[in-house]
Amino acid sequence: MHSSPLYSDDTHPMISFIVPVYNRPQEVKELLESFLSQETTPLDYEVVVVEDGSSLPCREMCESYADKLPVRYLCQSNTGPSGARNYGAKAAQGDIFLFLDSDVELPASYLSSLVHNLKQRPVDLFGGPDAAKEDYTVTQRAISYAMTSFFTTGGIRGGRKDQPLDKFYPRTYNMGVTRTAYEAVNGFRQDLRYGEDIDFSLRVIEAGYHSALYHDLFVYHKRRDTYEKFFAQVRHSGRARITLGKLHPGSTKPVHYLPSLFVVGNFICFLFLAQGGLLLPLIYALLILFDVYGRGDSLELAVNCVAAAYIQLFGYGIGFIEAMIGRGEESE
Repeated sequence: MHSSPLYSDDTHPMISFIVPVYNRPQEVKELLESFLSQETTPLDYEVVVVEDGSSLPCREMCESYADKLPVRYLCQSNTGPSGARNYGAKAAQGDIFLFLDSDVELPASYLSSLVHNLKQRPVDLFGGPDAAKEDYTVTQRAISYAMTSFFTTGGIRGGRKDQPLDKFYPRTYNMGVTRTAYEAVNGFRQDLRYGEDIDFSLRVIEAGYHSALYHDLFVYHKRRDTYEKFFAQVRHSGRARITLGKLHPGSTKPVHYLPSLFVVGNFICFLFLAQGGLLLPLIYALLILFDVYGRGDSLELAVNCVAAAYIQLFGYGIGFIEAMIGRGEESE
């Protein structure tokens, strides 16, 4: 297995934050502001913003931060997020690439947490979980719950405290990788529109590099603002899982089948409605209601979390089934 010493008292590698953006100048502004709000800046870093053929460019906004942050603005014709990440990595100067989505913000402790984790547990591939801010909309907070809760995803995105630390597959909303490991696998595949970050993580690990989950290296992730958009997103994710299973045999685990079983199970319950078929779906809804409301959140948020959980499981499950029977698209 490969292992690279990333950070120590004597070694201070440079970090390149790489942010692909498409028509989201306001979100990039919020992300850059979060860099300025860091408690400490204990490392050498740069922020590389890659404009991916946007019709709403963020050049002027990025340039307005040039005297406050080490930010660089790059522009290319539209190739999709993977192409933008690869373009940014080619221009980046760092020893470690840290990929962020444009719709995230860093908590004030992010940079100090990054240095602490790199010193304590140096690996070539790492990532952290995502969370929702209190001022996000109810819909966005409900979607965040659906994407991170044990009752929906099983916590496989980093939400589980007992998750094996060396079996984590980072996502590009918050993913770090050494230049060495990135170049060893030739970056991101550009023929995958969905699931490209999981494919990248799998290829890095299959190449013999170590990965790690840094529990406290979280980002605030601004989710889709409508349930319709959220359904489309998770449906694509379900389809992509079948593609990933073909590209990486053995990577599809029992947890990935659960949403499709949830869809089938609810359909069977509906068929036996007169015989009390609603009991199991009702119990599941109540579990989520009590989980959210019991933590002191509002009843409105709890109800929305139930809706978001069903959308997440049905969307992913339907996409998974479609791809499994040959109706899904491997790349778009």
